[in-house]
Amino acid sequence: MEKTAHMPIWVYLAFSSINTRKAALLLIAACAVFTAYCIPWSVLVTDRDWVGKFFLIDDWSWFAMMVPVTIWYWFSLKWADRHAAWAVADSASAGK
Repeated sequence: MEKTAHMPIWVYLAFSSINTRKAALLLIAACAVFTAYCIPWSVLVTDRDWVGKFFLIDDWSWFAMMVPVTIWYWFSLKWADRHAAWAVADSASAGK
């Protein structure tokens, strides 16, 4: 994504190496899946052995970090959608 004069730095930092809206949605979906994985399922579900082997995280620290990151990406996507930042990125890549 190309930085424009009116683009906030927090939007640019979120999507500086992402050029399409589809890629941004894929990033947000991957963050949401990883956020769900980061819930300490091995602590919450103790009667299943496979849960402890598959879900290796046993504290809330990763989950606590992933929630704000996912929200940041989501708000950055909404800002980019409202201000047509994807059209600017598409026209800049078409000119190259």
